[in-house]
Amino acid sequence: MKRYIILRLLYTIVVIFGVSILVFIITHVIGNPVNTMLPLQATDAERIALSHKLGLDKPILIQLLDFLKSVIRLDFGNSWWQQIPALGIVLKRIPATLILVFFAFVLAFVLALPIGIIAAYKSGTIIDRFFTNISLVGICFPPFWVALMLILFFSVRLGWFYTSGYGTLKHAVLPIVTLAFVPMGHLIQIIRSSMAEQLNSQYIITARAKGVNEKVILFGHALKNAATSIVTMFGFDLGRYLAGETAAVEVVFGWPGIGMLIVDTIGKQDFPLLQAEVFTVAFVICLINLITDISYAFFDPTIKY
Repeated sequence: MKRYIILRLLYTIVVIFGVSILVFIITHVIGNPVNTMLPLQATDAERIALSHKLGLDKPILIQLLDFLKSVIRLDFGNSWWQQIPALGIVLKRIPATLILVFFAFVLAFVLALPIGIIAAYKSGTIIDRFFTNISLVGICFPPFWVALMLILFFSVRLGWFYTSGYGTLKHAVLPIVTLAFVPMGHLIQIIRSSMAEQLNSQYIITARAKGVNEKVILFGHALKNAATSIVTMFGFDLGRYLAGETAAVEVVFGWPGIGMLIVDTIGKQDFPLLQAEVFTVAFVICLINLITDISYAFFDPTIKY
């Protein structure tokens, strides 16, 4: 196990550096932040002066080497947009996204687990088809559309919750519910399919023939053996959301998280801030993948690393 974790951490370092270099190259190829930062009437001398100040007049290889040194030091410089350390800006935005994603996934899991188990237990019946259709609704509806519908009904018509902002329960309920839709749909489907597969397995048939209690069969055998698939989907969605896939919902609700920051950064072509965001996102995804892989051994002792 220790050897596996060490190798995965080394692999994580390679992945983070590779992604950072790729983003560096893309940002320097597709955009010129000088044109964004200066007004249209700026002179050529002003553009040259700003390019020199930002270090954009250096050869691309020199800029890349300077960037790699900054990655090693975890110092991405000051944001061109806000003129404060870029990594500090990203770290300040992460807690807001963590709050949103944590409670959204708790809600999604609490709802999906019983629904998925019931659908699997009643496989092929009208109950199974009803819950399967519910999961498809959760997956197919775009989050921004769900957000707008929730705002229209619960905020505009009923006045129960705030339409945007951050800081209270009334601010958080609607974005949490919105974000819970997609992972809930994914979890219902994976729980239903994994549990149905286990319930049709030979060892379950044997256990029932021996008179084992149905609750023990469901939760002590079938659910435990289906857990690896459930954890995989859970970790996959969690990584995506913490990596900034909350952007659409955060923009709609004015939630000051990492997703909203990424949208603003791309529009302003703030290279240091964008590079700090990509570094943080890559680290978060690699960490979640590592935790997910290690957790398999807890549910299935036969797995060896």
